[in-house]
Amino acid sequence: MEIIGASTLLLIVCIVFIVLSITQAQKGKNKGKLPPGPTPLPILGNILQLDTKEVHKSLIKLSEKYGPVYTIHMGTDPVVVLCSCDAVKEALVDNAEEFSGRGHLPLLDKITSGGHGVIGSNGERWKQMRRFSLMTLRNFGMGKRSIEQRIQEEAQFLLEEFRKSQGQKLDPTFYLSKAVSNVICSVVFGERFEYEDKEFLKLLGFLNEIFKGFSSVSGQMYNFYPNLMQKIPGPHHKTLENNEGIKEFIAKRVETHRGTLDPNDPRDFIDCFLIRMQQEKDLPTTEYHEEAMLNTTFDLFAAGTETVSTTLRYGLLILLKHPDVEELLHQEIDKVIGRDRAPCIEDRANMPYTDAVIHEIQRFADIVPLGVPHKVTQDLTFRDYFIPKGTTVYTVLSSVLRDPKQFKCPDQFNPGHFLDDKGKFRRNDGYMPFSSGKRICAGEGLARMELFLFFTTILQNFTLRSPVDRVEIDLTPSMSGFGNVPPNYELAFIPR
Repeated sequence: MEIIGASTLLLIVCIVFIVLSITQAQKGKNKGKLPPGPTPLPILGNILQLDTKEVHKSLIKLSEKYGPVYTIHMGTDPVVVLCSCDAVKEALVDNAEEFSGRGHLPLLDKITSGGHGVIGSNGERWKQMRRFSLMTLRNFGMGKRSIEQRIQEEAQFLLEEFRKSQGQKLDPTFYLSKAVSNVICSVVFGERFEYEDKEFLKLLGFLNEIFKGFSSVSGQMYNFYPNLMQKIPGPHHKTLENNEGIKEFIAKRVETHRGTLDPNDPRDFIDCFLIRMQQEKDLPTTEYHEEAMLNTTFDLFAAGTETVSTTLRYGLLILLKHPDVEELLHQEIDKVIGRDRAPCIEDRANMPYTDAVIHEIQRFADIVPLGVPHKVTQDLTFRDYFIPKGTTVYTVLSSVLRDPKQFKCPDQFNPGHFLDDKGKFRRNDGYMPFSSGKRICAGEGLARMELFLFFTTILQNFTLRSPVDRVEIDLTPSMSGFGNVPPNYELAFIPR
């Protein structure tokens, strides 16, 4: 009897689900139709058609059958997928306002406390947080000579750490994280940290594990079935714990700032946020409150640390694999900058090969292959298909960065993708590592400045040497999900 009862209950659940699915589909038909796509299974959606270890490759593979605009189901939720440079640009640039929402990504929603901060927020909240963050960052030097000087100073600290190794092999992961993070820390927290600071190292460890957690199979499954995964043990819980560890650190810094705050002389981003909170404390609809401050500060710290340091780490590995490229970089650096002064951002205009290599590193490394999900802000007809308001949209940046229409050898590392026949730098529409449109990365300018100054400073002073034969160097990501995580490796920095 118990077996019969369970079977009957399961049958009822399936019937209800099918009826609801038909009802939803009928509602859609009254307005138009979503783009075509693989048929979803009840409850499961299209999980069986996706490789959770390489979701972006599965999505690109599906586009070969269903076209550059199609629909999949993440569990029971429909998601529109855009796969190609043309489709992504048409959405994010030509229809920028309509695609400016932040899409549903359960793990991101959990980390941002339900959509606070800059990265995970929507609507008026997002507009206010983005505007305030950009204004404050500019006030503290973003895009100005002062931030360039901070990067140059931090690059010298990094050089000193590499010199201490005396040509012995080392893992560059946390050396690069510490240097890059200190740039944004000086703006957000008002100070840089010593490289031996244990709390700082703990913080960077949390951040590194969060990036891996988002890209893990467990993290991908959480985004498909959040309610179920919350009840199942696994690495995704560690990701959430690491997130709380960083927020606890930020909360302590906020309390310290409160005790020493001078409203007439803000020292950093936290001071500016506290001042704004005080100004709007009597407004019942204010977006400037404790939760917003913690999440916005977290966004700036995390985004300003992990993506740039990961790109640098991947870039050094790529150069180990391609010593001929490194040699040409050395030649251009010696010719334009020499050995007697530090690189400056003005040098970039006179260094087309270096600029092309850095662009190609970003393209090839493909650090965030899926991009961060978007959401349409209103009912929309896009390429003759109907997309209802609130629908999540995946703009697969990997399909842009490796679009064969834009890049002659999309799966190979080739700086020539960004050089013309005369060796001059040329732009390419497929260069979109920061996304595009209204949701383009707020720190793009800072990131590009950091990549140029750190790469040129390192290569001005050192030759890179691998402890293994370059033929054995594998550039395949160790983990590929939300992000592409470079494999672990060691190298030696040999003084030039």
